[in-house]
Amino acid sequence: MNHGRRLWITLGWVSLKPRNESTSERPPGMGRAGQADLMAGTISGGLLPDRHPTGDFFVCDIFDASPKDDLASMEHPIFSLSTRPDRRVLSYAHNGVEVEVVPSVKGRATIHDKDILIYCISQLVAAMNAGRTMGRTLTLRAHDLLVATNRDTGGDSYTRLREGFERLAGTRITTNIDTGGREATRGFGLIESWEILRRSKGGRMVSVTVTLSDWLYRAVCARSVLTLSRDYFRLRKPLERRVYELARKHCGRQAEWEISVPVLHRKSGSAAPVRVFRAALRRMIEENHLPEYALSERAGDILVVTRRARPRPIEAPILSQETLQAAKALRPGADVHGLQARWLGWWDETGRARLGNPDRAFLAWVKTQKDG
Repeated sequence: MNHGRRLWITLGWVSLKPRNESTSERPPGMGRAGQADLMAGTISGGLLPDRHPTGDFFVCDIFDASPKDDLASMEHPIFSLSTRPDRRVLSYAHNGVEVEVVPSVKGRATIHDKDILIYCISQLVAAMNAGRTMGRTLTLRAHDLLVATNRDTGGDSYTRLREGFERLAGTRITTNIDTGGREATRGFGLIESWEILRRSKGGRMVSVTVTLSDWLYRAVCARSVLTLSRDYFRLRKPLERRVYELARKHCGRQAEWEISVPVLHRKSGSAAPVRVFRAALRRMIEENHLPEYALSERAGDILVVTRRARPRPIEAPILSQETLQAAKALRPGADVHGLQARWLGWWDETGRARLGNPDRAFLAWVKTQKDG
């Protein structure tokens, strides 16, 4: 496997042929229970409720992986913001680089389908951080994916998850990329393939394998990813998710970032007219529930993104002596204090989550380590 060559995709500014953007509020992957959540979401400032609350993100592997997103798709409007089948062919051109996004008959992959890729990227990065062997093909539990991405796990959620896999595999990207001084035109899908390995008695997928596209896998290997807020999965509107992605990429840890509304409209990939897009941004400003960032207007048709003040630091968790002894039993011969230091460093790097049971969280983490 060649890790030496990084694949950079430059899509540039885009010109979209608009089609009325769907106003449906029911994202793919959301069943009847999800519709009830939408009603509940109006009580919490428009955010979806946390469907699977836990005080301890480090107990199970699905929460060990902080949400990660790749830089290329954060920067450029690859995914559809429509909640109805979007069969438009999108063409982009900038400085001699041409990119075309072609959907399948089932429509272009949506911003909610992207949850699947975010989950896969997160698992790969977590494996790399833990020193585990990784590859382009991942075996996933469907239930874990639904829980980690804050989706309901009943009703038709599994059917909608399958539809998401189909759209991701069917959406094709073609671009001419300068490789080694020679221009080449290349086509690829967002995922290369997927397969249901096991079904429940009721016919729902239990486990599934996903083979990621080479360009996405290379992005992960090159660490061309950013960590997302877990509340990203509580954003119910496609445009909210897209604006958060752009804010996370461009504002990042800066205090402020500004962009003109027409340019943001192009970068977002919205098919709505600019005036409708501007009105949607103003509703977002008023609701003020975007994770990590606040939005405001400035004269000259400028949107200003301001990073929210960081919450009060959470004190580092303290482990009991009994827990350290239990860790020693799990990893005989290991330096348990060294393990403790590594775990605390990892806890700090992954966002300093508030732990309901630090001792149990630490022991669950120790079980994932191959050496002490």
